[in-house]
Amino acid sequence: MSAKGSYPKGVAKREEILRTALEIFSQEGYRGTSLREVARACGLSLPGLMHYFNSKEELLAAILKKRDENDFATRYVEGEDPFAMLSAIMRHNAEVPGLVQLYATLSAAASDPAHPAHEFFVERYREVRSSVAGAIRERQAAGKLAGNLDADKVAAIVIALADGLQVQWMLEPHIDMAEHIDYLLTLINAKAPSGASAN
Repeated sequence: MSAKGSYPKGVAKREEILRTALEIFSQEGYRGTSLREVARACGLSLPGLMHYFNSKEELLAAILKKRDENDFATRYVEGEDPFAMLSAIMRHNAEVPGLVQLYATLSAAASDPAHPAHEFFVERYREVRSSVAGAIRERQAAGKLAGNLDADKVAAIVIALADGLQVQWMLEPHIDMAEHIDYLLTLINAKAPSGASAN
């Protein structure tokens, strides 16, 4: 967190801003939401809102981080299949198009190393790839997936599919993102020979 809003009242206000922004973006959409609208909903002026963040981009990245925290808190069940959780998140994303638009737009812009959200996305992708690769290795060890699959590469492919499906879904909303994730995982599972184990 930046030094801005680092005292207890500031921390609480920052959390209120993020909760409010999440709700507005999910209902109104990325392009239909102005930061002035978020500020008004929080009882602040636009400069007052930006007191808690170093830039607009930092605020938008913080909104996505809060979204991730909420998704994990509400959809993670210890011991649950991480792939089932990914499908659940994709189903949920279809209900919050504004946040999907925000994620797609900001992640593309953040490919520039100078972008304020660059490090957030680099770290996010590393963490998600590591988590999915770990789940794949667990399945391999249990004989549920072929041991010769490269867990890191499969994890990157699954994440790329999820992100790419979101872009296609924004263009053609009839696409069922979760169904396509499930289908890929069916194909991966189908490659596991009887009694397969990790190398």
